[in-house]
Amino acid sequence: MTGTGSTPPYAGRTVLVAGAAIAGAAVVRVLLAQGATVLVADQRESERTAELERLGARFVGLPADLPAGLAAVVVSPGWRPTHPLLVAAGAAGLPVLGEVELAWQLRNRMIPWLAVTGTNGKTTTVLMLESILRAAGLRTVAAGNVGLALVDVVAGPYDVLAVELGSPQLHSAPSIAPLAGTVLNIAPDHLDWHGSFEAYVEAKRRVYQGNRVAVTNADDAWSGRLAEGAARRTSFTLADPGPGQLGLRAGVLLDRSGAAEVALAAVADIPVPGLHNVANALAATGLALVYGVPPDAVARGLRAFTPAPHRNALVVTVDGVAWVDDSKATNPHAATASLSAYRQVVWIAGGLLKGVAVDDFVASIRDRLAAVVLLGADRQLLADALARHAPDVPVTEVTRTDNGAMDEVVARAAGLARPGQTVLLAPAAASWDMFTDYTARGRAFAEAVRRWAAG
Repeated sequence: MTGTGSTPPYAGRTVLVAGAAIAGAAVVRVLLAQGATVLVADQRESERTAELERLGARFVGLPADLPAGLAAVVVSPGWRPTHPLLVAAGAAGLPVLGEVELAWQLRNRMIPWLAVTGTNGKTTTVLMLESILRAAGLRTVAAGNVGLALVDVVAGPYDVLAVELGSPQLHSAPSIAPLAGTVLNIAPDHLDWHGSFEAYVEAKRRVYQGNRVAVTNADDAWSGRLAEGAARRTSFTLADPGPGQLGLRAGVLLDRSGAAEVALAAVADIPVPGLHNVANALAATGLALVYGVPPDAVARGLRAFTPAPHRNALVVTVDGVAWVDDSKATNPHAATASLSAYRQVVWIAGGLLKGVAVDDFVASIRDRLAAVVLLGADRQLLADALARHAPDVPVTEVTRTDNGAMDEVVARAAGLARPGQTVLLAPAAASWDMFTDYTARGRAFAEAVRRWAAG
């Protein structure tokens, strides 16, 4: 698997896999195939843990003590580093690694990684990158935080991988060294997981380590700061590009990273709205050019790009009002970008804010708000900020949390919206208080909108 013909590193050894979701289950399968003895720790038994047991793993629940005889612990991104099992493993001197670190250990060294991280825009960017690489005729796939486990693809058959990495994955991946990496942007997020903004930022820094070229966002101070010390850097900007940059002029994406200026694509080639998505396209382009794709592949790749669901997705337009699902806007930074794409918005927001302050955010978007519908556990924090910074904007709260809550949200929004406006689900918060994830929240919204429109 490593391309060296060596014995699989975990053959005949016992490994504890912490978490049995997408990444954890993939790790279990790979380790079993290597000949490891695999113990699976998770909160509860499920169809997935039963399937892993059928394959040969042993489910151990959440043991009070660290099992004896372990060679390593592989942890899923949902497990915080403060979990007692992980603390005990560290104290015992055991390697504690994430699925991404394991994938790096097992990778085919002939397949380079192009890595994307940032607070927002990761999935859109990595899928744009995948599309550009494919337009150049390359064998590739988007993997990592995008929903396809890296351990399932690092052996090939690919020419290059488009890799999305979230901060929890980077935290437990100390050895990765992508061919090129980018930090799209940095804003406070996942502070409950990392414990501090500083720890969150340090995790993001890892995407640049070992890069042949670091691709930075010249419009985001943290993106460039984290790449200090990189062997070589190029950057992208939404302004007219300077030497060594990619940028934007008169609706055209330009490359000035080489000796001559090259027109790459038009903004009209990008099938998702908003300047933040132009920045995402520039980042994807920068990474693809580092790998060596021809410039003419950029426009073809962007035109072929299919956005992931629940990202500024138009559900329906009724009586001049557009209903848009951006459930993936799970923090204020993402919601700001989403709101900036529309002129007058009936904003649907709320959920779990993950310890992030919202006053500056609300003050920055108040001029776009026609009305607000709030839901979720932390809605009062948003309501208080709106009262302070947008006191003239009508605000209504939906307190119910049952299956009919989204129908009430849609009905309230419909009563507030006027022709020419956009009803936008951009919650600025996580979904776990009411839904299994942001996709379930987005589906609930879209289904409620369609029921309202049909009724």
